[in-house]
Amino acid sequence: MGLTPLPADEWDDDTRRAFAGMLPRERQNPEGAGTALSTLVRHPDLTKAFLGFSVHLLYRSTLPERLREVTILRVAHRHECEYESHHHTEIAREAGFTDSEIEAARLGKSDERSEQLVLSAVDELVDTSRLSDRTWSVLGEFLDDKQRIDLVFTVGGYSSMAMAFNTFGIEP
Repeated sequence: MGLTPLPADEWDDDTRRAFAGMLPRERQNPEGAGTALSTLVRHPDLTKAFLGFSVHLLYRSTLPERLREVTILRVAHRHECEYESHHHTEIAREAGFTDSEIEAARLGKSDERSEQLVLSAVDELVDTSRLSDRTWSVLGEFLDDKQRIDLVFTVGGYSSMAMAFNTFGIEP
């Protein structure tokens, strides 16, 4: 299967409105938006709705930055999503991760207790689509309710993106 980015000559006002408030006007084109967004915008209404959710996960989440990135790196690895893995390797580096920490997160390992518990929670969510009462409770030792909710939705949101990107053939 696979989808290609929407060609520039097919971009219209609906397409550009999907990015309103997210991308400056000069980036509302196939080159400026990038491969993933230019492919998703084949469905402008869904793109606009999903990007609002994605912006929360990446920029407004209550999860600490390191926990958010180990979560996403592990999700990308579990779903074999090259696009997410590549993109979030760069974001993790900008957040101060070393290459060995990035690789460890992908493999579900960390020397930090909180990170290891989050990585295990990612695996539990991917494997069973739920967290056990025990896992929820242990996560509560260092995450409040909002953070645990953000964790569950980060795993779900990035799992959904991985499925879409893998199906559509979106590569870095």
